[in-house]
Amino acid sequence: MQTDYRKNHSQLVRNFLSHKLTIEGKSPLTVKEYAYDLQTFFRYLVKEKRNLDAPMEEIDISGVDLDFIQTIELTDIYEYLMYLSKEKGNGVKSRARKLSAIKSFYKYLTVKMHLLDKDIAKDLQMPKMPKTLPRYLELEEAKQLLNAVDGKQKERDFLMLTILLNCGLRVSELQNIRLNHIRGNSLVVTGKGNKERQLFLNDATQKALQDYLAVRPRGQSDYLLLSSRGTPISVAGIQYTMKNLFRKAGLDATKLSTHKLRHTAATLMYKHGKVDIKTLQKVLGHEHLNTTEIYTHTDDTLVKEAIDLNPLAHFEKKENE
Repeated sequence: MQTDYRKNHSQLVRNFLSHKLTIEGKSPLTVKEYAYDLQTFFRYLVKEKRNLDAPMEEIDISGVDLDFIQTIELTDIYEYLMYLSKEKGNGVKSRARKLSAIKSFYKYLTVKMHLLDKDIAKDLQMPKMPKTLPRYLELEEAKQLLNAVDGKQKERDFLMLTILLNCGLRVSELQNIRLNHIRGNSLVVTGKGNKERQLFLNDATQKALQDYLAVRPRGQSDYLLLSSRGTPISVAGIQYTMKNLFRKAGLDATKLSTHKLRHTAATLMYKHGKVDIKTLQKVLGHEHLNTTEIYTHTDDTLVKEAIDLNPLAHFEKKENE
């Protein structure tokens, strides 16, 4: 783990971040978010408790030890959440993420390390998240995007797009594919928490893979997807490529992202492929079914179809003669 997002923290918090990364298997990006969220939390508390006039970004939190933690009360956390809402303008999603980091830190101190007798954050309710449907491409838009692929790296770019639209991978999962992860017509994907799942490659994906492997530079890396320099393409590189493809296809790149392609894959499988929700959960690598269930709300025509398939859908009452 890089030290840039740990350097401001005390050893106690650093130990927590290391635990998240090495023991719980959280991704470096997730741990980085924990670090920044706890940094904001402790800077606020240190500033308030010590009545400091310094700007928030200059507050020293390297001395946040167990003694300081024990001075924090539940009301302090509530006031912090109010500060995020009123003064920082953080929305529900942002506040929920920051509170999740706090709750995880307290759980670590009490359950894992037994450094605290009481977890004051345990019963804190997460801010209620508004139910919003994920943005996705319609089938014709997805075809339009695939047809827009061109240029020197067209085989690679077409493969990336085909995998994203057919398999619903996260961008980090796509970037992390090694050659030995491809086994015949299947692909082993390492998802969140280093959990592996096996996906089967359909005809379009296998054809795109063969076309790319035919022109892919050999012997330079065991990563599947390479940059123009022959090095593993980065997550940022994939995102940049997809943004350019959105523009080439005449789609609104400001409202689309690589993650929207994951939503698209899930929606197309559910809407057109009639994939059941439990199978879709396995494909996407969701730990909880309720995460997947949002895709059941993407198209009202499925609700109409379900009702129309009722054997009583065409029943007509016989008139009395």
